[in-house]
Amino acid sequence: MAAKREYMVSRQIAARGVSDPNVREAMLAVPREVFVPAELAEFAYEDTPLPIGADQTISQPYIVAMMLEAAEIAPGEKVLDVGTGSGYAAALASRIAGKVVSIERHAELTEAARKAIDTLGYDNIDLRIGDGTQGAADEAPFDVILVAAGGPEIPEILIEQLSPGGRMIIPVGPVHRYQHLLRIRKTGDNRIKQEDLGPVAFVPLIGVGGWRDPACEEIVHPTEGKGTSRAVGGAAARAVQMGAPNAPTDPAALIARHAEPLPEIGASGFGAMFDRIRDARVVAIGEATHGTSEFYRARAAITRHLRAGSKSS
Repeated sequence: MAAKREYMVSRQIAARGVSDPNVREAMLAVPREVFVPAELAEFAYEDTPLPIGADQTISQPYIVAMMLEAAEIAPGEKVLDVGTGSGYAAALASRIAGKVVSIERHAELTEAARKAIDTLGYDNIDLRIGDGTQGAADEAPFDVILVAAGGPEIPEILIEQLSPGGRMIIPVGPVHRYQHLLRIRKTGDNRIKQEDLGPVAFVPLIGVGGWRDPACEEIVHPTEGKGTSRAVGGAAARAVQMGAPNAPTDPAALIARHAEPLPEIGASGFGAMFDRIRDARVVAIGEATHGTSEFYRARAAITRHLRAGSKSS
């Protein structure tokens, strides 16, 4: 695993522009395989997110590295990590910072993260169960706040808990699972400066300062031009599906035009959809993106169906 970890840092992190030596050293030191389910340990150093339970994922290594570098964590600083998840990001931050307070709303994920962190002997991480959008007033102010889920806006209380000169890295977007990663700087006179680091796709930030309803009701995709998005739903989606004369022709729209809705796993039509491609060569698009737990469950079900059919034939 050490060799795989070195390869990951060299090819996925350094080669893609992450140059902060503290971040690189932390990623070389922290074993990612400890933070993923045992059955997925062999995939720990692939350039992809992985499911960890509770409909959550451990983020793609490059995304974590990019956020840590953007946060500019200095040795000895205090970090608030909102959305512990697997605990991997908190563990990485703890190898640089003086203290990390990490908050997760799912108790089962918190306990799994605690077990992993205790195994590694990292003693400067304070794991908590609760609403991360409310921060941790008893430990504020924080030099850095890292938010690992996307909300509709920046929670005001987290801005209040950011120290003068502090940095916050947070995905923000008007719909679930599509955001722009923002870097917020708080100046010495308590003014806020905001920088867009680009489009990302994180799980929804649930809480008083985030989304109230975790159900996703709208699908969006990036269009040309940084910082823009376009809804694909209702009449617009039908126009794309039907190939209307004025339908957009960008890659995302072309995919939408030919896409078919996936039946529920276990439904009678689920297997039939894939029987027709049993002997085809299949290209999977998007596996290196920030995948969802639903994506991995569907992929596993499709694989099981196709393999079962191969054995019977």
